[in-house]
Amino acid sequence: MESPAPNTEVRLAVAQCFRTLTTSTDTKDIIASLQTLHSYLDEGPESKTTSVERAEFRRAHFTRTLQLLISNVQADWLLSLTAAQRTELWDGLFLKGPPEQALLALMEGIGELRAGLNLDRLVSITERFLQSGRLADLLWSYCLETGPSDSPQLRETLLGRIVALPDFTANRLHLNNKPLFLPQQYYPLLATEMLTALQRTCQALKDGTDCSLTFMAQTLGKVCIQGHSGLVLAVLAPRLSACTRSDMVWQRVCWKLLQNVPQRWMESVLTGLVQAVSGPDALGRIIGNLVLTNKKAQYVITHKLLLLQYKYETQVLRTVLGYLAADRERRPLLIQVLRSVSQAWANPSAVKHTPLEQQLYVSKALLLSVSLLTDCELQELRSDLLQCMLGGMQSHLDSSVVRVRRMGMVVGECLSTRMDINNTKLTFKYDQDEETQELHSLMTPVTGDEPEAEPVNGVDSPPRTSETTQSSQNESSQNKSKTDPGSDLDSDDELAPYDMSADQELNKASPPRYIRDCLETLISSEDPVRVELSLRAAEGLVRKNIFAAREISVQLTKVLLHMEDKYNINGFQSLRQANMVALTVTDCIPVTQYLTTEFYSLNYSLRQRLDILEVLALAAQELSKPITEKRNPSVDIVASTDLTPYPGDNPVHWRQVVEKRIQSKTKRLSKGATQPPAKATANRYAPVAGHFFFPLLSNYDKPQVTFDLLGNDHLVLGRLIHTLGLLMHLAVNAPIAAQMGRALLDFVWAVRYHADQMVRRGVLFAVCSVFLSMPSQNLLVDLSDQLFETRTWLADVAEGDPDADCRSLAVQSLVLLDKSLKKQLQDQQALSTES
Repeated sequence: MESPAPNTEVRLAVAQCFRTLTTSTDTKDIIASLQTLHSYLDEGPESKTTSVERAEFRRAHFTRTLQLLISNVQADWLLSLTAAQRTELWDGLFLKGPPEQALLALMEGIGELRAGLNLDRLVSITERFLQSGRLADLLWSYCLETGPSDSPQLRETLLGRIVALPDFTANRLHLNNKPLFLPQQYYPLLATEMLTALQRTCQALKDGTDCSLTFMAQTLGKVCIQGHSGLVLAVLAPRLSACTRSDMVWQRVCWKLLQNVPQRWMESVLTGLVQAVSGPDALGRIIGNLVLTNKKAQYVITHKLLLLQYKYETQVLRTVLGYLAADRERRPLLIQVLRSVSQAWANPSAVKHTPLEQQLYVSKALLLSVSLLTDCELQELRSDLLQCMLGGMQSHLDSSVVRVRRMGMVVGECLSTRMDINNTKLTFKYDQDEETQELHSLMTPVTGDEPEAEPVNGVDSPPRTSETTQSSQNESSQNKSKTDPGSDLDSDDELAPYDMSADQELNKASPPRYIRDCLETLISSEDPVRVELSLRAAEGLVRKNIFAAREISVQLTKVLLHMEDKYNINGFQSLRQANMVALTVTDCIPVTQYLTTEFYSLNYSLRQRLDILEVLALAAQELSKPITEKRNPSVDIVASTDLTPYPGDNPVHWRQVVEKRIQSKTKRLSKGATQPPAKATANRYAPVAGHFFFPLLSNYDKPQVTFDLLGNDHLVLGRLIHTLGLLMHLAVNAPIAAQMGRALLDFVWAVRYHADQMVRRGVLFAVCSVFLSMPSQNLLVDLSDQLFETRTWLADVAEGDPDADCRSLAVQSLVLLDKSLKKQLQDQQALSTES
């Protein structure tokens, strides 16, 4: 019967204090009641209360006391106290008792009070609560498990208030929010308080006191899952890395902390940690062998960070793979990772359907994994790596994307060098850039946690070979012997040699003066000098004498198309291409008919077919330039006479149509002065656009013996679609543009979901060209049945295509389509208003 006595006394005393605070107006009684409540929080030999009474007050009456104070924050007696008394007696109650109860009471009060002085008082107390280390006391109380045996709901509420305090105060205080409550200041403060609690935990363990890190781990996990891992771990990771270097207790505390993180939050903690630590050694000291004991951690470290996500820097890959390789028990996981990464890198479907950034990320992971293998492990994995190298290189070299092919070359070189099969190493010729240099550098492991030193200007200076050194020594000795006056020379050798460094060798052959001579030389001559002179002179002769060029245009084009660089002529490809472009521009229809027919003929290489497309595109661009008065009239005569135009290609009719369309578009209501419409200008491409365009659509679905456009030759297919889109774009305002647009949309519709990203880019470029070039009224009249389906497809591509360029082109196409349709509707409304 004696045990309840202290509890009863505390309950009665607290009830009396509550009555005084709510009913009394005497300042002395108020102060005495507040001092009585303070006595239950004071500890030490001078305390007037027993430990049992203090514990009972903390357990049953402290929260009620704070709630009473908050509800009476507007009481007259509070205003009668001096500032010092309010700070000591009123504010002190929030800063002395159990911190978890005080924090919840403060957050509840801030949520209930309206803006004013009373809310400002609670906000000020909350600031003092955070600045005085009460968060560390809160976390430490849960580490010692001296707090009340709270329910899971109460713990979840407390976690939410600790982690989301910046969000809570921002929603409540708006523009009056305090800087301390902002995420940039609060979360580093929380991390510092967590370190303080961890420091106390380590000291308690050394003193033989048991501790629990469950609540601390839950706090860390909830902070990270809500997106604040960067701010918190930027403070935690360096300190934990430093403390675990020489203190095994700190290592055990860190390992236990990570082990207690709930599974649903493990991924966010680990992903933030691998970005915050300085290297694999620090990661190993902090998490230990967590990857072996926790399935979620193993999945994140060995699979998700390497194969499913690719947004991280190369240092993260070094940290993760170096961590797996640093311990004998973890090395089997490195072998497992290598097999998974090599399969992903060599997968043909992944090469076609994954973004370039992800392919580069997987390539880095593969090279880093191989660089960490020992010689024995390399021997065990030789067959797997060889299969990966051969299959993966084939998949990459078959790609139409230059970066993908170059990536395959670099990885193939690095793998062959590391495996050293029969002392043979693969070598490729490709342009060096920062990407290839970084891939090569990954084969050199970085020791320690310090970041890898960057080479000067991105490229290490090549070492001087003995041969170059020897040659330079010989050259210097020769120069010395020539200039040394004391050397033993004959009298004839004393004459100084004549400087002939600027002399040029006279050509034995002179450049041809007639275009037919160029043709005969290119057909029959075996003299490299004459062949080169003919190649260099042919373009000028074609453009200078148009009538002579038209007589042999097709024959000369045929010779140039089949010509090979047998004599290693400087700039051969550009000279050959420029000559064919000049012939196409000069004698447009015959040469175009020949080139478009030969594009689908047998026994042509892919390079020749690509050359045909490039020549047609360059010629169309030149023809599409406006005709000016200063232009040679003979060029216009040749381009416009003896033509067999498509129906409706009459230039006079075309000008009338363009002017009529411009005038119809200017009939709209507007305020202010309007800018006069631009004058329509004729060009040489509009009358012949159909000859460039339609023959290229004739036989695309007929596979030949050496050419399968819809099969493996997707490089040519992508270039063909891009060329057709360019030809369509250049035909803007031409009468045949609507017919070309309908045909082009029908063609690309069949390959809009092609596996190769270059083909999909070409399709989207062609669709953009159609929307840019076709008149808006034709889009509604001729393509009304296809517009809805086309728009739906473009929206799907813009949202889900793995290639960033395809997504961008799809968005542009949607904007162009909506703009064109809106413009047409406005024109129709303007016409109806005027009528």
